[in-house]
Amino acid sequence: MFEKVKNLLIDELQIEAEDITMEAELIGDLGINSLELADLVLLCEERFNIEINDEEIHKFISVGDVVHYLEKLA
Repeated sequence: MFEKVKNLLIDELQIEAEDITMEAELIGDLGINSLELADLVLLCEERFNIEINDEEIHKFISVGDVVHYLEKLA
């Protein structure tokens, strides 16, 4: 799942591959703004055919948070 999320970040948000780790903070380390975070959520919903609750989005601090959330739904 990490590789899938990493590829989304690289392909869709032009984040450098070497910057993406499980511990990397989406905003602090990767420089993602709120609009890009919304894009990431939409991409995950489309790619994995899921629906992410708006309240859950606020819990997405690191790449690992997104990965763990998606793994729970898989």
